[in-house]
Amino acid sequence: MSVRLAFDPIRRAAVLWERRWGRASAPQSMATATSIMRVQQILLADFDAALGELGLTFARFEALVLLTFSRDGRLPMRVVGERLMVHATSATHIVQRLESQGLVARIPNPDDGRGTLAVITPEGRELADRGMASLVSRGFGLSELTGPERVELFRLLEKLRRAHGDFDSD
Repeated sequence: MSVRLAFDPIRRAAVLWERRWGRASAPQSMATATSIMRVQQILLADFDAALGELGLTFARFEALVLLTFSRDGRLPMRVVGERLMVHATSATHIVQRLESQGLVARIPNPDDGRGTLAVITPEGRELADRGMASLVSRGFGLSELTGPERVELFRLLEKLRRAHGDFDSD
């Protein structure tokens, strides 16, 4: 756990930024972007702490949830990487770790002679459910925000993700 500061270092950086480079240098944009990255660090640490009690990282939990959401609990490895928005090598590593834990199996893809399917096991489904219950009980780290604030924050972040090419418009 990090030391709790008596001041907001990001707000202070914005003030110092503006003094050094002026208002035209976008100190508010820097502060906002830095705040987003810091919140990501906080949430990931909280998620990893909760899921670590179950022997999972957030990345492995995401893969289990993805497979749980699939129609029959299996997806081609290519799709796992695409949906998790990670490089194919990272997806392979995640699935290999889950396989070593007995939470996922890898089998040949009958529709693609060269491909592999990731298949969630009953133990994987059970652990995904336990992980979800743990994150829900923690409010996904967003308990300090009201329902409308969470909706607005999602809308704003979605707008940025869309503008940066994360996905096509609905």
